Formats: sequence, structure tokens, C-alpha cells
Amino acid sequence: MADTDLSKIMKQEVGKAAADRVKSNSIVGLGTGSTTAFAIQFIGERLQRGELKNIQGIPTSFQAEVLSKQYGIPLTTLDAVDHIDVAIDGADEVDPNKNLIKGGGAAHTREKVVDSLADQFIVVVDSGKLVDKLGSTFLLPVEVIPMAMTPVMRKLTQLGGKPELRMGVKKAGPVVTDQGNLVIDVKFDEIPNPESLEKEINNIPGVLENGLFVGVADVVLVGEVKADQASVREF
Repeated sequence: MADTDLSKIMKQEVGKAAADRVKSNSIVGLGTGSTTAFAIQFIGERLQRGELKNIQGIPTSFQAEVLSKQYGIPLTTLDAVDHIDVAIDGADEVDPNKNLIKGGGAAHTREKVVDSLADQFIVVVDSGKLVDKLGSTFLLPVEVIPMAMTPVMRKLTQLGGKPELRMGVKKAGPVVTDQGNLVIDVKFDEIPNPESLEKEINNIPGVLENGLFVGVADVVLVGEVKADQASVREF
């Protein structure tokens, strides 16, 4: 079987494992990304089969909203509810303490709002996203209002980072978030204290949010491929 087929099956298995943890009468945060997309699909299919009832979803991006509607998941907003039972979302890096870097899809601001409010936050990833230290393989995304881009980049440099404005693929110009802001991707040689750096970056005027998720994840479901078999483990 081709590696691409196995990778897809693995993502499907992780998404299904997360969707299976959703219970009836729940408000569910619906994340962004390819693995979470399968979780949204399987939640919708469980609803259609009658295995789940009275589910309301809160999407973290336009992508998640479109998928949720496609699979028949009723949606609500944070204005209309007073809690979130469970949130399901992916990550770009996960360290041994379940701290994350997110934001590859430029949706980390909404994701952090929803994921942080959830009683349980389930992270769905493949084993390639596991790292010993955050920043090892993925740049740290920082969402910034357009007028503050240059001073924010200057300040990020002073913090030891190497910032670059994220440019669009197959489009001219920079990536624009669902909030109408820009994303700066920052390379740090090391992030010895993620909690401190998260707060320090968010205190820079003009920064809306950054992709460090410290102390937010409750469960991490990891997809793996061994001997041409896809499996899921929890840590």
C-alpha cells in the first residue's frame, strides 16, 4: 500500500477515535486541519446514524464551519452557550508535557479561544508531530494586526526570533486570517520556557495571539503506521 494511502488511513483512524469520544447532548469545539476534518466527518456520520443526539458545534475557522455544515452538524456560537464540553483539534508540534505549537492553518487565535474553554481538549496528531522540545521542526505563528507588522517583527527579533511574514500559496501577497490579520512565522533556536514566551509575545502591542498552547491539552491521540498497519495510541 502506498505511503500516502497509509497516511490518510492513519488520519482517518485518529479522527474516528476522537469522534468516538463525543457524547450526546454535548457542545463540541471543532478544530482545523486535515486530521480534524476526519473527526468532523465521523461526528456527522454518527449523528446521521442516530448514535449521537443533540450535538452543537463551535467551529474554529471558516474551513471547519464549511465541513460541519457539509456533514450536518448543527452550529452555535460562544455568545449562545456558557460552556464547551469537548474540543477536538490538531497540532503542528506536541512536546512530552502536552504543550503545543499550532497555527499551520492560520487559525490558532480562534482555536485557542475554543480549545481553552473546553472541559476536555483532545489533540489529534500523527507521530511525526511529537517533539522533545517545541520549535524543533515548526515555526511559531504569531497573528498580528497589519499596521503593527514592522514593530512586532522588530520586537520578535529582540526576543531572539527570526520572523518572516507568511506569504500565500497560489495567491499574490501575504496570508490573511479569518480576522483580517497577518501571520508572522518565527524561528526560535530553542524555546526553553514555552509558558513565559507565550505571555511575552502576547504582551507585544499589535499581537493578537501566538501559536504556543501551554497547559491546554488534556488528551493527545497519536496516529502511527507500523508494518503497514495504522494504529492510534493515547498519551
